[in-house]
Amino acid sequence: MASKPGERRLQILQTLAEMLETPKGEKITTAALAARLECSEAALYRHFASKAQMFEGLIEFIEQSLLGVINQIGREEERGLRQVEMTLGLLLNFAQKNRGMTRVLIGDALVNENERLQTRINGLLDKLEAALKQSLRIAATQENLKPDADFGALANLLRCYVVGRWEQYARSGFSREPLSLWPQQWPMLYLACLSQAATT
Repeated sequence: MASKPGERRLQILQTLAEMLETPKGEKITTAALAARLECSEAALYRHFASKAQMFEGLIEFIEQSLLGVINQIGREEERGLRQVEMTLGLLLNFAQKNRGMTRVLIGDALVNENERLQTRINGLLDKLEAALKQSLRIAATQENLKPDADFGALANLLRCYVVGRWEQYARSGFSREPLSLWPQQWPMLYLACLSQAATT
């Protein structure tokens, strides 16, 4: 039975993501991907012009998943610091549930691939940092933070925390889960935010 348009393409991306979940992190070839899918390499190239385009498909999925939920958080949660908490929790949870995607996010899976892929991931991380910065600005308008607080430095600190947890997860063979210390660490990060608190 013929598959629906886009169905085979999605299957290829899902299989690629699954192959990226191996803790050893071997380089994935189109030959290995084709073997896993039980098809020829030529069949892969009917859906994607190159392996780089396959990785772009994964990055596009990550972007849509994360930015879509972050936008929803912004619409539904008015409190700036609560937005920050929810966004950080989202980023840690996404990685924990998507091991292969975590390796894409930290660039580990993109080594020796087209450099435009890493550029695109860098752009995504910048967008995530900008979203955190916007939430911090909202917190300042609500008089939780000083209007002249260094939102850029604080947003970057939060970004580095998330990326560090992603890195630790991948480098530990996915044994040190990103959410494992979240209940203890969020209060610490919250205090870092409050160090920029408005004074009465």
